[in-house]
Amino acid sequence: MKRIEVVAGIIKEGGKIFATQRGHGEQKGFWEFPGGKMEPGETQQQALARELKEELAIDVNVGDFLCTVEHDYPAFHLTMHCYFCTIAGGKAPELLEHEAARWLTPAELHSVDWLPADIKVVDAIEK
Repeated sequence: MKRIEVVAGIIKEGGKIFATQRGHGEQKGFWEFPGGKMEPGETQQQALARELKEELAIDVNVGDFLCTVEHDYPAFHLTMHCYFCTIAGGKAPELLEHEAARWLTPAELHSVDWLPADIKVVDAIEK
């Protein structure tokens, strides 16, 4: 089975968490924590900062590690390393790849249709 290793950011601001909705591919319409694939030679934190800049046009401070999620999708095995982040410089995220985004309170975390791997991240946030 194909293996994919990615990083994801749990962007926090004012007690809320940023969620994005996929705008393309098989998983279009599902919600996720933004991030993406690591490039050779990058640390997880460097990859996350780069991906969030590419996807959302923001600079972030990558903070504490939350969890690593392992999940088998039908076509691949996903390893996702998740970190808490804050936006640096006060610039609002700009959706360059996603269909929609929402700032969710902890009580609203289950109000969107998360990808299966991201549900595991929500569970980790709630612990």
